[in-house]
Order: sequence, then C-alpha cells, then structure tokens
Amino acid sequence: QVQLVESGGGLVQPRGSRRLSCAASGSIVTIYSMGWYRQAPGKQRELVAAITEGGSTNYADSVKGRFTISRDNTKNTVYLQMNSLKPEDTAVYYCNADISDSTTWPGRDSYWGQGTQVTVSS
Repeated sequence: QVQLVESGGGLVQPRGSRRLSCAASGSIVTIYSMGWYRQAPGKQRELVAAITEGGSTNYADSVKGRFTISRDNTKNTVYLQMNSLKPEDTAVYYCNADISDSTTWPGRDSYWGQGTQVTVSS
C-alpha cells in the first residue's frame, strides 16, 4: 500500500556534505512523523533525526549542529542534510514514517525504506 524510497547515499570525504531524500508513495491518507535511522556494522539501529507533521524536530546528540531534517508535505518527502561528515557517520541510513493509508485510517502503520549506504572516507 505504501512504499518509501531513499536516495542520495554514496561515498563522501570527511568534512563533506550529502543530502538524503525519502519519498513516500501509495494509498496515503496522512503522514505523521518521519525520521531517519542508521545502522553501522556491529551496532544497533539508532535514531538520527525525526520531524513531526507540524515540523518540530529532534536529533541524536552525535549529529546536532551538523545534520538537518526537513520535509516537503506537498511531495510526501523527507530530507536529511548532512554536513561536516565524519567517518563515524558511515552507516546504512533508513527512512521511517508513520502513515495512515486507505486501509488503516484512522490507525497508523510504521513504514521503512530499503536503506541507502553512506560511506565517509578519505
């Protein structure tokens, strides 16, 4: 019913920048919160940044001041602007969204993208 598709990952040098995008499509009624998670080898998945339907944001301490999450509700898309990247940011980044679709409304389901690899290396 709903799919999330991420794009923008790749190889970037330390101190460089990268922007990730995630577009939701399908039988969407309402998109509530959206967020980005990441998982590095040998580590658990962690929340990087989240944004509410109204635009309120929160970030992991490790990315505050460097990453910015935003959303374009007209495009059902969430972005993650990553600046001042560090090797420690290397991970698979996953998009997440809480969505009511045509079958679940007014209830919500949590959806995940396929993940996009971000590698920070010189």
